[in-house]
Amino acid sequence: MAEANAKRVGFFKGVRNEFKKIIWPNTNTIAKNTYVVVLTVLILGAVIAAIDTGFQFLIFDLLLGNL
Repeated sequence: MAEANAKRVGFFKGVRNEFKKIIWPNTNTIAKNTYVVVLTVLILGAVIAAIDTGFQFLIFDLLLGNL
């Protein structure tokens, strides 16, 4: 039983040491990264909407003849 507890304690000490190595981003970096992500999502959303509209036009208007 003592050996199992020693393993757990060693594990959590290792986790604590790894957390000390993390370099946490500052607020400015988080704001810039958030801006890039939102902008990328908006651009990709517009591209997908344009492709969808193009396929809709192709299928409904040209192939089906305005049913």
